[in-house]
Amino acid sequence: MLRLSGRGLLLGLAAAATAVLAARLMGWWSPSFRAGFRLFIPEELARYRGGPGDPGLYLALLGRVYDVSSGRRHYEPGAHYSGFAGKVTGRFYGEDGLPTPALTQVEAMISKGLEANQQALKDKHKFPPCNSEWSSARGGRFWCSPDSGGVSRDWTGVPRKLYKPGAKEPHCVCVRTTGPPSDQALDNPAHRNRGDLDHPNLEEYPGCPPLSMACSFPL
Repeated sequence: MLRLSGRGLLLGLAAAATAVLAARLMGWWSPSFRAGFRLFIPEELARYRGGPGDPGLYLALLGRVYDVSSGRRHYEPGAHYSGFAGKVTGRFYGEDGLPTPALTQVEAMISKGLEANQQALKDKHKFPPCNSEWSSARGGRFWCSPDSGGVSRDWTGVPRKLYKPGAKEPHCVCVRTTGPPSDQALDNPAHRNRGDLDHPNLEEYPGCPPLSMACSFPL
């Protein structure tokens, strides 16, 4: 099988994963040869590109082959993702069909990426992004609503600067003003009923009332 290394491996996987994810979300994703097990070599897989006379339209990712015939208009020759069809991305299975250390490494990378995405989603629900607008006539404005940042919730919150480790600049988030902090139990009797206002990574906007749901910054 073909092998990519270093940066080429990462870029190739990212692009191929995008193509396969599109197939999965649209319902075109189906592993070929469900009833049995079959090994492909690159030269054989290259025949499955969906062109005239080709026996099928297959896509390989992490050493596994998928039939994407149902999404032909996206994968056939000349289509947007045609460059991935009939090709092997990386070296993940040996000639005996057993996974290689390369597959274990990539799966670990993917697992870390999924964990990072889950943490980012959790953080976004804890501190949803503010709504914002700017005009040359009025200046800038940040404000919170029950749906700001694409996060629907039963509270509105107030704008605050959030400083994330490693980030050069803070960004505006909406912060709960009542109840216990997000990292404490709802029935904790010791909380100060200030929500997340006392979080150490938050800072008030100068000149904005502390409990105002909107902050304006005139020119």
